[in-house]
Amino acid sequence: MKGVLHILTGPTAVGKSAIALAWARRHGAEILSCDALQVYRGMDIGTAKPTSAECAEVPHHGIDVCAPDAPFSVKAFAHYALETVREVFSRGKPLLVTGGSGFYLKAFYASVADDVAVPPEILAQVRAWEAQGGAGLLESELRRRNPDGLGTLDVHNPRRLASALGRCMASGKTLAQMRAAFESLPCPFDTYARKTVLLERPPERLKERVKFRVEAMLAAGLLDEVRGLAPFLARNPSAASAIGYREVLAWLAAENPPPVDKLAAEIAQDTCALLRKQRTWFRHQIRPDKIVNLETEDSDVETLFDF
Repeated sequence: MKGVLHILTGPTAVGKSAIALAWARRHGAEILSCDALQVYRGMDIGTAKPTSAECAEVPHHGIDVCAPDAPFSVKAFAHYALETVREVFSRGKPLLVTGGSGFYLKAFYASVADDVAVPPEILAQVRAWEAQGGAGLLESELRRRNPDGLGTLDVHNPRRLASALGRCMASGKTLAQMRAAFESLPCPFDTYARKTVLLERPPERLKERVKFRVEAMLAAGLLDEVRGLAPFLARNPSAASAIGYREVLAWLAAENPPPVDKLAAEIAQDTCALLRKQRTWFRHQIRPDKIVNLETEDSDVETLFDF
């Protein structure tokens, strides 16, 4: 093995950042953010991005990697993360990966992207079919190329239908064949040992922390942050749909926006819905080596990864 990757994860607002900083300080480590939104410059308050002082004290990676109007994929993150791991380890420094973005996190345990490239002419054909017959025509064309069925594909999502159809046309393979080939790909981090700690708190306690966090973000200037980012987010639907940003964008666009406390309640509600999905995902997708309930267990950073 080339080294040990220490991975600290958990749901939104559980307290990952504070513990990650404490562990990094204690062990002279650097931090790699595993957050799908902290990669964007300017998206600071709504992502709970580490402060400039914290970044000066402990070197952070995966922060402010690209402009807010430049989509950043999980494939791009996996490449960036691998280069970061190699560079940090080459200097003899420990590295702590921390964050709660599921697909980014999974890049450390499995391959997250294949090499199927969809050429422009196929993209144009798929768009033409969608314009001609909508999702129904896309599904029909896709089923014609997949006599064994579409598996778990969400056929009610036109974007996923278009993507799947384009990939089938480009590769000449069925979805099942592409899935089998993808699952056989090695994870680029398999040459590293991985120690994974999952932080938890009881649902009601997390709900309280989310409420406080949203109120703090709004008090810190979230509305102004999103107002300034709006022209860029209009060109990046993925970032614009992120919790905290999508609600504020809608609030800013409303002719008669509700009181800010109503906005805060909406963001908190959407965040709590995300928490429920995160709890299920963490338990079934990454199988942590250690689970720490921060309300009932010792979270001493000295022994956090002692197992």
